[in-house]
Amino acid sequence: MRFHYRVFFVFCWYLFGKPGEVTAQKPPKREFRAVWIATVDNIDWPSVRGMSSDSQRAEFIELLDQHQRAGINAVVVQIRAAADAFYAKSTEPWSFWLTGQQGRAPVPFYDPLEFMIRETHDRGMEFHAWFNLDRATFSKLSRVTPDHISLRKPEWMLQYGGRKLFNLGLPEVRNYVTGIVTNIVRNYDVDGIHFDDYFYPYGEPGQVVHDEATYKAYFNGMNLANWRRENINILILQLRDSIRAIKPFVKFGVSPFGVWKNRAQDPEGSQTTGGLTSYFDLYADTRKWVREGWVDYIAPQVYFSTDFQKVPYRLLVDWWIKNGYNRHLYIGQGAFRINRSTPRDRAWNDPNEMTTQLNYNRQFPQIHGSIYFSSKSLTDNLNGVRDTLLTNFYRFPALIPTMPWKDPEPPLSPKELKANPTAEGVELYWQQPGPAPDGDKASYYVVYRFDRKDKIDTEDPTHIVAICVGEQTTRFIDRTAAHDNRYIYVVTALDRLHNESAPIQVNVRVPEP
Repeated sequence: MRFHYRVFFVFCWYLFGKPGEVTAQKPPKREFRAVWIATVDNIDWPSVRGMSSDSQRAEFIELLDQHQRAGINAVVVQIRAAADAFYAKSTEPWSFWLTGQQGRAPVPFYDPLEFMIRETHDRGMEFHAWFNLDRATFSKLSRVTPDHISLRKPEWMLQYGGRKLFNLGLPEVRNYVTGIVTNIVRNYDVDGIHFDDYFYPYGEPGQVVHDEATYKAYFNGMNLANWRRENINILILQLRDSIRAIKPFVKFGVSPFGVWKNRAQDPEGSQTTGGLTSYFDLYADTRKWVREGWVDYIAPQVYFSTDFQKVPYRLLVDWWIKNGYNRHLYIGQGAFRINRSTPRDRAWNDPNEMTTQLNYNRQFPQIHGSIYFSSKSLTDNLNGVRDTLLTNFYRFPALIPTMPWKDPEPPLSPKELKANPTAEGVELYWQQPGPAPDGDKASYYVVYRFDRKDKIDTEDPTHIVAICVGEQTTRFIDRTAAHDNRYIYVVTALDRLHNESAPIQVNVRVPEP
C-alpha cells in the first residue's frame, strides 16, 4: 500500500499557530475533518457546467486550497450523481453537470477523477468517492444518451417523483451497482467509497413505489417492508465484501438520514419525534450495518439544531454515540442550514450554533470527526463558520483516526534522523524505513518539536511542526526555530491507514546568528 505523489506538501506551523502554544483545551491529535463536494446540479463543483477543463481544474484546486487552510483533511466528492460519471474509466456516460451534455467528454480531454485524487493526495488529504445509489435520472426533463442504462434496461427502472430509480429488489441491479463501485476501486487510488442517504426514495404525496412484480418474484416469505430492507442489506454487504476483496485498505462508509427509529416506534430508537426515519421510510437499517461491521464508518446527517424540539441535535448525537459499535462515527454537520432558520427550527440564525454543536462533539471520544454539507457553505464562510474552524477548532493539524479492524500494524520507524542548524533554519533529514511485517511502507511523516524542558508527548498536536507527505519526503527545514535555543525533534512514519510508528528523536542547539 502506498500513495503516489507528484510532489510533497508540508503543513507548516504558521497555518495553525506556534508549536507548544497553550490552549484552553488540548485539541485532538486524531480527527476526521471532511467536506462533501457535491456535483449534482452544480452545487459545489464545477460551479458552471460546460466550463473548460482548465477552468474546472483551477476551480477544484482553489476549493482544496481553501479547505486545507481551514484544517480539512479529507474530501468526499460526488463522482456519480445520476447513473453518470465524473471519470473516464466508466461504462456510464459523462455527466451533464460536468460538460453541459450527458455523454460529452471534457475539452480538452482529461480524467477529472485522476486529477482530483492526485491533487487531494498531494495535500495529504484523503479522497472518498461518493456515489448516488438509486438515481438513474435526475428529473423528468433529463436528457440521457441513447445507450444510458435507463434506456438499455427499462425493466430495471422504477418511476417515482418524475425520476427513474434503480429497482434495488432485482439481484441484477445490485450486481450492476456493485460493478460500478468495484470498477472505481480497481482503477483509481481512492481512500474510501461513500454512499449518501438515498436507498428507497423519500416519500412524496400521492406517489407509490411500484415494485409489486419484483416483490412477488423475490419476497421469500417476508412482508414488503422487510423485503425492501433486506434488499439494501444484501447490497451493503455485497459492496463491503467486494471492496475488501480488491483493496482491503479502501474504507467503506455511508451517510444516512440521521434518525434510525424514534423511541415511540422502538424502545431502542432515539429520543426524538421526527416524522421521517431511515428504517421505516427509506428501508435502510443503518444501525444493523454498523453493528454487523459491514461499514467502516457511519456519518449520520444530523441536520438539526440544538433547539429543534422534534429532533434535538444533542439527543440524536447521544443515540449514535451509544450505537457506534466500535466503528468510526462522523457527524454530518448541516452547515448549509446556517442563516436558514425555519419556523420550526429557528436556531440556525444564531451565529454560535455550529460552535455549540462542535463543542458538544468534542466531549465524546466516540465521535471521530465531522463531515460538512457542503463545500460551498465553508468557502462562502456562512456566519463565519470557516473562520471558526481555522482559528479555533481546526487551528492545529489532526491526523485521521486509525481503523485497527482494517490494519493494526504500524510502519517501521524512520532511520538515522539528523539535525543541522543552517542559515535557513534547522534542517532535519532521515531515511525511509523498510516495509513493516504486513508489507506496508511509510506514506508520510510527522515532525514534532519540543523545547528542551518539555515533556515528550506525541499525542499533543500543538507540537506538530510539519506533516511531510510522500514516502520519499525525508527532509524538512524548520524555519521557525529560535536562535540560541535547544530543541528536541521527533519524527514518526505513518502508513496509508494512518498507523504511526515508534518515534525517533534528535537534540539540537540553534546557535546565535
